[in-house]
Amino acid sequence: MSEPEIRGWCPGALTPMASADGLVVRLRPPLGCLSPPQARAVAAAAVRFGPGEVELTSRASLQIRGVAEADHAALLAELAAHGLVDPDPETERARAIAIAPFYGEAAEIAGLANSLTEALRAAPLPAKFGATLDTSPAPVLAETAADIRLERAADGRLVLRPDGSATGKPVTAETLPEALAELIDWFLATGGARNGRGRMRKHLAENHALPAGYDVTPAPPAPLPAPGTVAGGQLVVVAFGLLPAETLSALAELAEEIRLTPWRGVFLPGLAALPALPGLLTDPEDPLLRVHACTGRPGCPQALAETRTLARALAPRLTAGQSLHVSGCAKGCAHPGRCGLVLTATPEGFDLARDTSAGAPPLRRALSPAALLSTPDPFGAP
Repeated sequence: MSEPEIRGWCPGALTPMASADGLVVRLRPPLGCLSPPQARAVAAAAVRFGPGEVELTSRASLQIRGVAEADHAALLAELAAHGLVDPDPETERARAIAIAPFYGEAAEIAGLANSLTEALRAAPLPAKFGATLDTSPAPVLAETAADIRLERAADGRLVLRPDGSATGKPVTAETLPEALAELIDWFLATGGARNGRGRMRKHLAENHALPAGYDVTPAPPAPLPAPGTVAGGQLVVVAFGLLPAETLSALAELAEEIRLTPWRGVFLPGLAALPALPGLLTDPEDPLLRVHACTGRPGCPQALAETRTLARALAPRLTAGQSLHVSGCAKGCAHPGRCGLVLTATPEGFDLARDTSAGAPPLRRALSPAALLSTPDPFGAP
């Protein structure tokens, strides 16, 4: 199998990533939330500078693909006019914080997010080092990748938990900055960041003992909410995270704010119902909710095959509860974790594996899309 290139960093607005279809420009709106004017601006930019759709990521951010290098400055100017561009790349990197969308008091969340941002900005941390802000009574971002997690204990206390540890340190809004500084200093001093890379979970797995005080268990995680009506509003998801610009514009007319989620969708607080709009998956039984697929060919230069057409065609073939990840290469960008069924593209075709991640040793090799689609049981034994 061809080895994919590991770039070791994520795109931003000021630091876009070049891909086969142009620049990938990622936005991290303040508190993971778009106001109606901001949403309309992003939708217009996606039409003017991109393919007419925005991508919702698994980090509760959004991005516009296919931006020409010559258009990057004009795109930034439009986004900056709506408060969607950070003052410098360092701040942009530090705001790699996924925020659970079901919060109540925005001022409290803003204060905690600022503390996380300042701590991440002040230290020479790896480019891929981020946090989750998950202050619901029960964490909902347990499956979202992060190095530092801010959660609740069962008694309501805030808990600062390094990823990979079952327990964390109780903090308050006032003590959080000092606790973050201590944790990050420990991570760096004990060799957590080497050659610009390093993740908290891997570091803890190497038996590095945490500082004292990390002994409080957070509340058990809550199950991922199904799309549709949820407490406080509407939760919607889009297949593969692709949100048509026209739908984003329509949501801006319906909702007072649009909160991004790490489930490749949005939460619309205060909205009692939602009309049918292009691209939205609102049926909790829709098999596409259990399917993951990256950009694939021709958009990604590392992809070895087209992915999303195949994934969409295979979705109805899934049995109840089955999940599928179709990956254009062994990196598994669309779903880095384990999945029930995994198809990884290789130069010879797709390799099939079960209950693992992309690139794992397969059970069957070199399957063509045609063979997969023409077989009564494409995921069964040969």
